[in-house]
Amino acid sequence: MLPALLSVIVSFSIIGLAVTEVTLTNFTAIANSVKAQQALNIAEAGVNYYEWHLNHNGTDYTDGNNSGNTLTAYGYGPYVHQYVDLNGVDEGTYTLYIQPPTSNNSSIVTIRSIGQPLNSSITKTIKAEVGIPSFASWGVVSDSALWFGANETADGPVISNQGIRMDGLNTSTVSSANSSYTPSASVGGDGSSHPGVWCSTSVTSPVNCSTRSKADWLYPVPTIDFNQVSSYLCKLKKIAFSSSSTTSSLNNNSNACSSTPNESTTAYIARSNSNSSRSKGYLIVLNPNSTYDLYKVSSEDDTQSSYLSALGLSLVSSGNAIPATGVIYVEDNVWVTSNPDFHGRVTIAAGNLSAASSNSYSNITIAGPLLYSTKNGSDAIGLIAQNTISIAPYAPPPPSVTPINFEVDGALLAERGNVWYPDTYNINPLICTTGYVDPTQQFLFYGSVATRLTWTWSWLDGDSQCGNAAYDSTSGQYISGFLNNTTQYDYNLMYNPPPYYPLTSGYSILSWREVLTHP
Repeated sequence: MLPALLSVIVSFSIIGLAVTEVTLTNFTAIANSVKAQQALNIAEAGVNYYEWHLNHNGTDYTDGNNSGNTLTAYGYGPYVHQYVDLNGVDEGTYTLYIQPPTSNNSSIVTIRSIGQPLNSSITKTIKAEVGIPSFASWGVVSDSALWFGANETADGPVISNQGIRMDGLNTSTVSSANSSYTPSASVGGDGSSHPGVWCSTSVTSPVNCSTRSKADWLYPVPTIDFNQVSSYLCKLKKIAFSSSSTTSSLNNNSNACSSTPNESTTAYIARSNSNSSRSKGYLIVLNPNSTYDLYKVSSEDDTQSSYLSALGLSLVSSGNAIPATGVIYVEDNVWVTSNPDFHGRVTIAAGNLSAASSNSYSNITIAGPLLYSTKNGSDAIGLIAQNTISIAPYAPPPPSVTPINFEVDGALLAERGNVWYPDTYNINPLICTTGYVDPTQQFLFYGSVATRLTWTWSWLDGDSQCGNAAYDSTSGQYISGFLNNTTQYDYNLMYNPPPYYPLTSGYSILSWREVLTHP
């Protein structure tokens, strides 16, 4: 019996030891799993902390350390912080490395946060990108109400500070700052209050209002502050001043924004239009080799068929290199076109910041085709007008030309006015502008629109003859502008807008992921 008893004892001992080992291993694995999750939570706290830090000091990439910083492959750092929970308990540390934006076209900051619990060698690393949305982060952003007709497509994110009637197709989010609003008849209203984003139940084609998905209709959302564009115009003016030794001293003056030097540079173009005439200013022709030609405009007759005949022009200079900052500031009205397309990245701002009244605010007019050489993000044209951005009636070919494939590429921002094809001529407001209604006459806008007031590429001028408007037999209406138009969002602008393009809010997290490597 003794050998048998010893065998049983030995067997149970082995099994007991094995069970104990497995139990201890499981306890260790669970403890390590808890520590690993704790490390990840601490690392995430580090990302949240620096997002908060940037929202209070948007250009501090050294965690408040003003000296002794070295930029490594991972950014500035390491910056070590104790992580204390809500109960005041010390839970461990997070170590930060901050990579600043790689160019003046971007606001994206890369944060690498390494979390380590107290009394543990376990670490977890999170790499996050944070950035500030610009006014080019939407296909259309408006301070006024919007109406997309049944045959119009809202391409890219769209937002209004008032409300949106969305009868057509939308490819991304459609947002309103209001939970409800009462739209005017000009933007689809019927005298009743409607949700911040809505459609008419009478619309059944091409999209059925009653059955369509409304999951990406968001309201209310935070408003977009157009008032801050004025300060960005001042910033752009200072950047233009700093680009040349002849104007750089003005950059630090307390009255830099209202300064109006008489001398022009390639980055700052002085005012020539002392009487604030709408028909005077400068024409900028953008060239394929990252240069531009500058002409003085002494008059405009917008009933003509091209900018060469519409504008009184005298050459100022040609082959001017786009400034290294990418910013051209004009203290006057601006006309702009490309010849035939543009390669490079530029922001053209027009603003008379010393203007005593709104009649003196600067406008931008697109005088002809405005084209990128590529559509992969390497080319960008930003137009920022203190007042209105218009596509001139003479910018497209005349209606007698067929087919027409007129195109404008760019990020357009009107601080106080409209982004539009006008319905009447500047030289005679009683005459309706040229209309294009034939299916072979197409207009493509590729980029982004931000407008304080109206945004449109076409007008319904009524059922009786109106100037140069064209008759559309389908609607029985006379049309100014392009009946067949497409507004396509340039998604490259979302995180890579034109140089120093105005931003809209604070930093937010764009991407977040755990990485296995850390310094």
